[in-house]
Amino acid sequence: MQQRETLWEAYLRRGLSRRSFLKGCFALTAMMGLSLDKFNDVVEAASGRPLPVVIWIHGHECTGCDESFIRSASPLASDLVLNEIALEYDHLLSAACGEPFEAHLDQTIQNYYGNYILAVEGAVATKMNGAYCMSGGHTFTSLLQKAAAGAAAIIAYGSCSSYGGIQAANPNPTGSAGIEMFVGGKPVIKVPGCPPIPEVMTGVVMHVALFGNLPDLDSDGRPKQFFGNRIHDTCYRRPFFDAGLFAETFDDAGAKAGWCLYKLGCRGPETYSSCGNLRWYQGMSYPIQSGAPCIGCANAHFWDEEPFTDRLPKYGKIGDADKIGIGLGVMATAGVAAHAVASVIQRNSRDKVAEENRHDED
Repeated sequence: MQQRETLWEAYLRRGLSRRSFLKGCFALTAMMGLSLDKFNDVVEAASGRPLPVVIWIHGHECTGCDESFIRSASPLASDLVLNEIALEYDHLLSAACGEPFEAHLDQTIQNYYGNYILAVEGAVATKMNGAYCMSGGHTFTSLLQKAAAGAAAIIAYGSCSSYGGIQAANPNPTGSAGIEMFVGGKPVIKVPGCPPIPEVMTGVVMHVALFGNLPDLDSDGRPKQFFGNRIHDTCYRRPFFDAGLFAETFDDAGAKAGWCLYKLGCRGPETYSSCGNLRWYQGMSYPIQSGAPCIGCANAHFWDEEPFTDRLPKYGKIGDADKIGIGLGVMATAGVAAHAVASVIQRNSRDKVAEENRHDED
């Protein structure tokens, strides 16, 4: 096997200083969604662990995840691909094609068997013996199983590879499904979204590349550092929800004032993703900020929950939004009053103790 260089060795080869390397590690720590107490671990891994080979294969999809990936700003996708990982195979990002390119894939799997990261974009089309999705004369199912057998880690990029995607919507004529049941029981890191946020994609692959293990995953196999909060919890419109202030139509005064979009179908209260804090295109915006309710594209089967402008069930997972807003407002008012009363009692008690102490001194 060809010896791979570490990130530190890559910095040295380019004539960069130790200071630049440490700054890069600091940025990587933040980009991977880690707390700053993990900085030393990142430096140690970047100094001693060889950067990995990555194989990226495509199933039944639209290449939207690739298109998102190349728009990553931290790190730039070009820096990641050229300096931080060895991307040996990818239909969209490779110049090569045809039989030599497919032969290169087979050679890469053989040379790095058990040591490469497999990134998968797209669903598995199961009907007609896989004929709905073929590449290089082979079904995607067979390609996935061949590549997964020798992978050290598997990343499912996008809702298609995670859950089946839009092509799995009823009546699902191609029999599309997520990749999990086709990889021989190996754990899969799911990075859902249609498409996922660019920096989430780069952050996940860099975590595996640096540490050689899977990030902490939730019960659905999603990285907790990026899918640990609901969009509802990080939404800048949340105060309006708590106050019971909702836009009723897309062009009413509430919508123009930036009120909560819950009644217009927003799935933020049940969707786990980083849209509210990372946002898109270097933090510029995200759907809710542009005036569009979240459609829950990181959720399994979101494509069958149309029409997207219908509000969540009135008494669903979070209850009646109207009553919740009013109730929270009442509780907030009560909480402020209780806090004020407690503060008065505490101040009076403190003054009484101080007065007693003065008497004792006298």
